[in-house]
Amino acid sequence: MTLRGERDLYRAVLFDFDYTIGDSTEGILTCLGYGLSKLGFPPASREAMRATIGLSLGPALYELTGCGDAAAAREFTRLFMEKADEVMVDASRLLPGAEELLRYLKAQKILTGVVTTKASYRIRAIFEKLGLPELLDTVIGSNDVKNEKPHPEPVFLALERLGVDAGEALYVGDSEVDARCAMDAGVDFAGVLNGTTTREALECYPNVLIARDLTELRERLWGETNGQGR
Repeated sequence: MTLRGERDLYRAVLFDFDYTIGDSTEGILTCLGYGLSKLGFPPASREAMRATIGLSLGPALYELTGCGDAAAAREFTRLFMEKADEVMVDASRLLPGAEELLRYLKAQKILTGVVTTKASYRIRAIFEKLGLPELLDTVIGSNDVKNEKPHPEPVFLALERLGVDAGEALYVGDSEVDARCAMDAGVDFAGVLNGTTTREALECYPNVLIARDLTELRERLWGETNGQGR
């Protein structure tokens, strides 16, 4: 299902981080493995852990172990964050095309932000380390909200901080969590296939585009062949 907006240009573009504009795979896998080990769970496979990237940590623990205990989820989260403080920033990078897209949007006076299940200070630290803090106008992380994605609260907060209406914004993500969050927040959604979610899964949600990667996203939404619009 495709939903085409009527605006010629978005005022704001929000991005998920992991597998959308960034890759923290090795850091995340290290932190997940650390949490599982400390809680006494058997090791999970690399692919099983990769499939949870983008989920909140409670649901990730459930997917990996079948444990739905709230106290265990809280301790798993604490352990993950403990290890993340050591390894995550150094283990993170931007995906190909991400810096170019963000610079293009800034040059077009389009506001940019990250809405993620990572802690917002972690995203800021990653961009600081890369020397690119000016490319983001806002960052909303799990520490900023009561309800994480797919609940729309993080997107609502980002829009509030940017002073932008839902109808003027696009959310770019790689997962069904992102697509559901955008749908429930009333913002347009564009998917990228940088992660583990298939095109078919993303196409089940309203979208303006499912792109192979960030380069195709930029070319098809803002490229010269399409003018400044869609």
